[in-house]
Amino acid sequence: MASPSAEPEAFTRAVAGLRTATPRPDILLEEIAAPQRLAPYGFALSATVLRSGDEVAGGRLILLHDPEGHESWRGTLRLVALITAELEADMAGDPLLSGVAWTWLTDALDQHAAGYTAIGGTITQTTSTRYGELAGPAPTADLEIRASWTPTSTETSAHLLGWCAMLASAAGLPPPGVTALSDRHRAGAG
Repeated sequence: MASPSAEPEAFTRAVAGLRTATPRPDILLEEIAAPQRLAPYGFALSATVLRSGDEVAGGRLILLHDPEGHESWRGTLRLVALITAELEADMAGDPLLSGVAWTWLTDALDQHAAGYTAIGGTITQTTSTRYGELAGPAPTADLEIRASWTPTSTETSAHLLGWCAMLASAAGLPPPGVTALSDRHRAGAG
């Protein structure tokens, strides 16, 4: 990594956009060390998503900058995202979930007017059941989303908000301004 005083203006503007965007209150962001071998300049954030006080999803968003650009990036900036979330057991085997999860990303970026190109990624669904000496809680299911895209400008706050919206979707949070009914309220509603 180059010294901070030598950071190109495009990179510093892109970092400023990531630092100034404010996600919904149930998504906690923290600056972390960026990978050093992927590009000459990097910046990274980690996220924790809370639902009813419990961590239900997390992720990382990494901004890469190479002033010389990359042909595969189709630009000089690249955003790399990772999201992991717990799944409800009945969703774990849903063959449509991967396609739906991918639209969470593209829809969220589009809804926040985050211009992008060269988008790609993978969606992985896993289930785990413990046996023998490791026997324990009921089977668990997880969703992992890995994606990267090239922002079409150095204005990155919309990209952060889109990524946070995708985190919220993966975590099963209600849309902003909507309060989910608790199980207790649902039971009493019948």
